[in-house]
Parts: sequence; structure tokens; C-alpha cells
Amino acid sequence: MSAAPWSEHLLVETHGPWAGPGCAAFLRDAAALVHAGRRTLVLLVQDGVLAALPHGPGALDELMDAGGAVWVDRYSWVHRGLSTVDPAAGVTWVGMDEVAGRVLDPAVQVVWH
Repeated sequence: MSAAPWSEHLLVETHGPWAGPGCAAFLRDAAALVHAGRRTLVLLVQDGVLAALPHGPGALDELMDAGGAVWVDRYSWVHRGLSTVDPAAGVTWVGMDEVAGRVLDPAVQVVWH
């Protein structure tokens, strides 16, 4: 069996942690990819940005502790009235320019939740 053609995973989370267990499970899946040696980036967008609130789901910490990267869509953050709140340590602000670059890169496998 040959290696997968992609070199990176981009997991896009649109649901917040208070919408049910799906968000935390998705973040745990991302951490499992990192533990399996896969470069993994999670983008939190729409209500998914709520996972980046300080003291958010432990699955976010698990992902970052494993070496995964977390991007937070600045527009979604501000649109939800969070402009005066700092996100959890370790996340990176992004706009859609950075996201589009990754989504259109054939070496990146995108999974949308």
C-alpha cells in the first residue's frame, strides 16, 4: 500500500462545544492524527471558535499539547461579540486568505465538520 498523497490534514470545526459532543470528538480525532505522526491543523470557524475560549474543552489542549496547530477565524470571533476576549493560549488568528491557500493546496486533505 502506498503512502497517502497528502502531507497535511486541515480539520475545519464549525460547531461549538455547547452544540453537543461532536466538537470535542472532532478535536480528539485531530489529536489522534497528530499522535499518529500526521501534520494536523484545526481551523475553528463560525460557532467552532467558541472552543478557543479560555478554559474551553480539554480536547483543544490535548490537540495543542500533542503538537497540532489551531487557527481561529478572526471574523467569526468578532462576529460572536468576543472582540474583547483573548482566546486560549497557543491559537493563531487567521483570515480567509490563509485558509483558502490551505484548502486549495492539493497536498492538504480537508475535513469539514
